[in-house]
Amino acid sequence: MNATHETLSPVSAGMPAPEFALPAIDGSGTIALQDFRGRSPLFLALFIGLWCPFCRRSIAEMAGTEPALKEQGVETLCIVATPPENARLYFKYRPTRLRLAADPELTTHRAYGLPKPEPTPELMTALQTTRINPDGILPEPLPVTEAAEAISRLDGYAANPTDQADMQRQWPQLKGQFLIDRDGVVRWANVEASDGLAGLGKFPSRDEILTAARALPN
Repeated sequence: MNATHETLSPVSAGMPAPEFALPAIDGSGTIALQDFRGRSPLFLALFIGLWCPFCRRSIAEMAGTEPALKEQGVETLCIVATPPENARLYFKYRPTRLRLAADPELTTHRAYGLPKPEPTPELMTALQTTRINPDGILPEPLPVTEAAEAISRLDGYAANPTDQADMQRQWPQLKGQFLIDRDGVVRWANVEASDGLAGLGKFPSRDEILTAARALPN
């Protein structure tokens, strides 16, 4: 998955974290990277739209990890690539204590250099032959598209028109997570499928995230 619409190089450890200011999903106003500067480290998770079943499940997983990060003095922010009103509708019925911001146009994804592969015939063939089971919920690994559809059926999720528009605009945008220190420097980064298509849909484990947080400089 090296070919992209844009030549992007993901932000890596040691680099300044790109600034952002986005509409808050869990309240009014905006959430900005500057809000955390000098106050606390930040675990930043960049998701795509709620049409993505892997994102929905990873957000729920992240809600379980957030209290342990907070014990270490690390705040958490999840950025979801859908309009604020669509996200608020979703989380009205699936409430979470996570801090959430909306970025339907993927401006943060581009700023942090997350690739959006070109959907070439080679990529489409690879997606049909690569089998995944990111969180082990399926009885067996399935081709990427089939795995996504199977998880949505298990979750009982039906995409609405906004989700469908998000998918058409965003696919196949990749996701990423970044641990940023209180000075605004990235100390740890993870980019989806950086080691190949078999990594699609995978989110860092709780242990991996907490180990990275413990390694933050004081």
